[in-house]
Amino acid sequence: VQLVESGGGWVLPGGSLRLSCAASGISVSRYHMSWHRQAPGKGRELVATIFSIDDVTKYDDSVKGRFTISKDTVKNTVYLQMNNLKAEDTATYYCHSQTYGGDYWGQGTQVTVSS
Repeated sequence: VQLVESGGGWVLPGGSLRLSCAASGISVSRYHMSWHRQAPGKGRELVATIFSIDDVTKYDDSVKGRFTISKDTVKNTVYLQMNNLKAEDTATYYCHSQTYGGDYWGQGTQVTVSS
């Protein structure tokens, strides 16, 4: 199983980025997929989840209304659209899959929001 994130970078406050998580070895339609983030000196926190059943989504209160998690089952990829970014969104963002065989993590992609 491999999860490969991309799309991170530097953006001004108020800007947007779209992160991608390309999965191989598992089907994103079959398992819960989520995005987590870890800021310097802080623990890893759950940002958004898209559940395998009916594609129900759930967000941390800090990103609700600004971030959208989605998936493309043809491309086997999960996305995180991030709008109205704030300095406090600066972190390394990780893709995560919870499967019957265990939990899998990507290598992370850095997002920096700064003027």
